[in-house]
Amino acid sequence: MSIISKDISKAVALLNSEELVAIPTETVYGLAGNIYSEKAIKSIFETKQRPLFNPLIVHIPSVEYLSKIVEYIPEKAKLLAEAFWPGPITLVLKKKNSIPDIITADKDTVAVRIPNHSLTLELLNNLSFPLAAPSANPFSSISPTTAQHVENYFKDNIKMVLDGGACKSGIESTIIGFENEEPVIYRLGSTPIEAIEDVVGKIEIKNKKEISPEAPGMLERHYAPKTKTILTSNLSKSIEEYSNKRIGILVFNDVLNDDAIEFKVVLSESKNLEEAAFKLYDALHQLDKQDLDIIIAEKLPDYGLGKSINDRLKRATK
Repeated sequence: MSIISKDISKAVALLNSEELVAIPTETVYGLAGNIYSEKAIKSIFETKQRPLFNPLIVHIPSVEYLSKIVEYIPEKAKLLAEAFWPGPITLVLKKKNSIPDIITADKDTVAVRIPNHSLTLELLNNLSFPLAAPSANPFSSISPTTAQHVENYFKDNIKMVLDGGACKSGIESTIIGFENEEPVIYRLGSTPIEAIEDVVGKIEIKNKKEISPEAPGMLERHYAPKTKTILTSNLSKSIEEYSNKRIGILVFNDVLNDDAIEFKVVLSESKNLEEAAFKLYDALHQLDKQDLDIIIAEKLPDYGLGKSINDRLKRATK
């Protein structure tokens, strides 16, 4: 029997009972639980097989709620919240003592955002607590952008996926921390760096850390198919190199035909980076189901959302 449902009242009841519910956001589906329930939070880590040193993102319903979660909001954090919330920006801020250490991997900061999805905002407004919600996938696997992706992963482990359709942004939120009051990007994501710099000026990127990361998505291997995957700037050369293998390719726009290609997914025939981001994870799910020997992914233009997509593809190939 399917665990996919549109019933918000059922989701509320399960979350109030310290169960997990997969929820839709504009970025990817999240595996959600009550941040104040030790049972629920431990269950998130166990279900995902996620290491405890990797902190979780807290999802709240409104900017006003932020003061219940954090001690201090830098001026540039206020500007970013005003510009991008609800939306795919996560801010890492000094936490209140009431936020359990397991959420923050024992750090004194907490990652927080307001998701831009009407169904999940309605859900959050019907709960008396915020939700921790990392991506609803086994740790380091391809992120889920449809309810079906989540059910394929977790149908025997959770009781419900709240169906909010396909995630419109398609890749995770951009995560921004603050060092000496200045914003720093810890994870590239659905909000392009250029849009952020329009609000707060030039911003540094520090998005790799294997030991005790400040935020999710900083580990080298992440978002990865089971099939061996490589990233290339020279598609023809890579196809020639693996011509004796069952090859699948992931391309930005369709410019290549080769008899060696077994399966091909085009991210955007019109070279639209937003469309490419929207399709990225579903494309990787499709390719991973084709019994291929190798997936060859084409590097995208390295600006705007292309920079974020390339970041995901690099981590998928480690």
